Amino acid sequence: MKKFYKLTTALALSLSLTLSLFGPAYAAPDTSVSNKQNFSTDVIYQIFTDRFSDGNASNNPTGSAFDGTCTNLRLYCGGDWQGIINKINDGYLTGMGVTAIWISQPVENIYSVINYSGVNNTAYHGYWARDFKKTNPAYGTIADFQNLIAAAHAKNIKVIIDFAPNHTSPASSDQPSFAENGKLYNNGTLLGGYTGDTQNLFHHNGGTDFSTTENGIYKNLYDLADLNHNNSTVDTYLKDAVKMWLDLGIDGIRMDAVKHMPFGWQKSFMATVNNYKPVFTFGEWFLGVNEVSAENHKFANESGMSLLDFRFAQKVRQVFRDNTDNMYGLKSMLEGSATDYAQVEDQVTFIDNHDMERFHDSNANRRKLEQALAFTLTSRGVPAIYYGTEQYMAGGNDPNNRARIPSFSTTTTAYQVIQMLAPLRKSNPAIAYGTTQERWINNDVLIYERKFGNSAAVIAVNRNVNTPASITGLATSLPAGNYADVLGGLLNGNSLTVSSGGAASNFTLAAGGTAVWQYTTATTAPTIGHVGPMMAKPGATVTIDGRGFGASKGTVYFGTTAVTGANITAWEDTQIKVKIPAVAGGVYNIKIANSGGASSNVYDNFEVLTGDQVSVRFVINNATTALGQNVYLSGSVSELGNWDPAKAIGPLYNQVIYQYPTWYYDVSVPAGKTIEFKFLKKQGSTVTWEGGSNHSFTAPASGTATVNVNWQP
Repeated sequence: MKKFYKLTTALALSLSLTLSLFGPAYAAPDTSVSNKQNFSTDVIYQIFTDRFSDGNASNNPTGSAFDGTCTNLRLYCGGDWQGIINKINDGYLTGMGVTAIWISQPVENIYSVINYSGVNNTAYHGYWARDFKKTNPAYGTIADFQNLIAAAHAKNIKVIIDFAPNHTSPASSDQPSFAENGKLYNNGTLLGGYTGDTQNLFHHNGGTDFSTTENGIYKNLYDLADLNHNNSTVDTYLKDAVKMWLDLGIDGIRMDAVKHMPFGWQKSFMATVNNYKPVFTFGEWFLGVNEVSAENHKFANESGMSLLDFRFAQKVRQVFRDNTDNMYGLKSMLEGSATDYAQVEDQVTFIDNHDMERFHDSNANRRKLEQALAFTLTSRGVPAIYYGTEQYMAGGNDPNNRARIPSFSTTTTAYQVIQMLAPLRKSNPAIAYGTTQERWINNDVLIYERKFGNSAAVIAVNRNVNTPASITGLATSLPAGNYADVLGGLLNGNSLTVSSGGAASNFTLAAGGTAVWQYTTATTAPTIGHVGPMMAKPGATVTIDGRGFGASKGTVYFGTTAVTGANITAWEDTQIKVKIPAVAGGVYNIKIANSGGASSNVYDNFEVLTGDQVSVRFVINNATTALGQNVYLSGSVSELGNWDPAKAIGPLYNQVIYQYPTWYYDVSVPAGKTIEFKFLKKQGSTVTWEGGSNHSFTAPASGTATVNVNWQP
């Protein structure tokens, strides 16, 4: 966690200013689409492509697959990339303050219309892939996609694609004629189908019951043909496919169903992305109400990608929508997640999406939605707004949460809330990178402060729409002055008067009131706000964002190793680009020293990979265990923990692909490297290594492999 920085009393006394969004003391530079690793300054707008805007009627599906009225929400409705381009060019998205769009998976999907329980279903959502190297013609051609990228970039909007490498499409083991049999194509050439799968492209272990993580990884999600990532053909194909989309200029990837793919394979996938053309990547790991998962945190901290922050979303829904928790619960979520996520500012926050009921209920007070938006836009993390939220779209679970957007009004209060708050993420580093501190709280009111260097923002929310709140004794880090509400009273907020020392005058926060007060100033001490990507091999370029780095090159440290000179390829006051030095694989802290020798804060948990990565399945036979004992793997490279039992891989699995007393795990290891390894048993603090000599294995240069050994007594 980054530390707070206090204003000196002298500085506070010298800054008796009247400040607002439109006249800050210092305007931080904008961040354009050129920075594809840092989205902390962005606001993402999630678009279900088929449900947004029909810009080209000629590419609409025909026959029973299409419903132009969008009455049957399981059929195609006509939305496409040209429709998105039109809304970029007419200013709807930029006017709202959107700086990134997340679109439906762009790849070719099946054409079959599938009848489930008497209702026709199509692949309008993009999740029933057949060819990851071709486009969905209902969305557009490759040329249309390139036009979308160009149109977005011309307006400084980044483009994130959904990517779902867990599966292809619905299939049946004993009915080859069902739909398209899960068939997978490579740029038009058939690789294979689910039935008669002699190449083992797919898993054939039945459907998951979600009882364990292993069960969810190696069994099918419902009737979707589950890809076998331990197959070299599948592995190479998917990595080549994502390179194709990276070459087309995408700025980010949203990975579907990360809880349901081998974690080691996903790490090797992210190494491929980060060592090729690194972009911000975040995965979907669904968490239910009040669910806090150590596995979820471990994945976010070690996989090389961030996550959709379901923990954040579920708590915001409880507090603002359902009234099943209060502001103390919200505070607890913020504090707990800041500890559990190594880079909490990289987790993608939201209040609803295509897999949940929409936040808004058409019978509910709209202020609930407006306050949830204001909270999300001013909180840590990368905010994502689901299309139509700004138009108060309502709807239950799939497909009712995926209706066609009803309007493109720019005058709704929700649209204006986004419009007013989104720019703060670029203009005030406290919103983009700052720590969060509760400043005043009761069941219905939360006042919190975001702080980075000497820049700060204070946000007050009273979720009680019937009763105003009397606020006394509020302490802030704001310098003395009068502060206008950034929202201009749109949500019944008020101005704030702050005296020397940061003490705010007593005031009344209106019923349902929300106010944002902010102050931005230049940072003179070097302060790191973001590093990305957070995992790559030596020689790869890493981007460091923050403030106060100075105009002249200084030094970047990976642990104690200093990087200077030509290995720092760019140095500006707000951004540094540096090549990872030739250090051993492992986890490092990053800090900088400016040209004057002043040191920055420490940014931790950066993983230097030993080299390019491949996914290898390690299997150990005859490893019997006592109750409560599990089997782990360690070895001679950092990816296997460097023989440290505390960093060993595991616990290994023993139920689906192999059964007890055989254990297995898919692990990301250095490509082409000879690795020594052993298995161990852990029960609490007790560690028991297998006997005999170290096992030895040379990883393949590409593709996948399986290593199968016996436990050595």
